Amino acid sequence: QVQLVESGGRLVQAGGSLRLSCTASGRTFSMYVMGWFRQAPGKEREFVASISGSGGRTYYADSVKGRFTISRDNAKNTVYLQMNNLKPEDTAVYYCVAGYNYYDYNSWGQGTQVTVSS
Repeated sequence: QVQLVESGGRLVQAGGSLRLSCTASGRTFSMYVMGWFRQAPGKEREFVASISGSGGRTYYADSVKGRFTISRDNAKNTVYLQMNNLKPEDTAVYYCVAGYNYYDYNSWGQGTQVTVSS
């Protein structure tokens, strides 16, 4: 497992932008598939985006496609989630995840709150 620490969540107005960051411990960061999930109040946790170890492949939930961009800097052990044109329905706790494949994330961060006001 790897230790993950997210940052960047805050209150923002609809239409605004935020960039979340997630820094991982360890020296094998590039081996991990990284991703972001989110959980809104009263709803199940849902997939947001993922990125391959090299950064060459990215995947997005339909609800964020075209608005969110996931990227990574392996030299800094950090993955980012750039969120543009935010909507109130994007309000949630956002979790950074890491795993050896796209189906089994065995490391989760503590979460960072994103609140989008209308």
